Amino acid sequence: MDLPLHLAWSGLRTFDLGDDKLLLGMYRIVLAAGLREDCLQFLDGGLLVAHWPRLRKMVGRGVRTAWEDAFPPLRPRTGRAAA
Repeated sequence: MDLPLHLAWSGLRTFDLGDDKLLLGMYRIVLAAGLREDCLQFLDGGLLVAHWPRLRKMVGRGVRTAWEDAFPPLRPRTGRAAA
């Protein structure tokens, strides 16, 4: 996957989505800097949910809170709900 210059203006622009490290790096960039259209184009909901426990540690608090508030499936499970 190639990110456009307005997202990946410095460094790596091509990401092998079969490599979890590169996938997480690309998602971090899009989550932090992407516009709505970028998120729709470059993020997959299933992959986002599956990798969110790791991704949430890679993004800033504002990004994490905004995404978890907008999409409840991303919220960490606590208490009995996690069991």
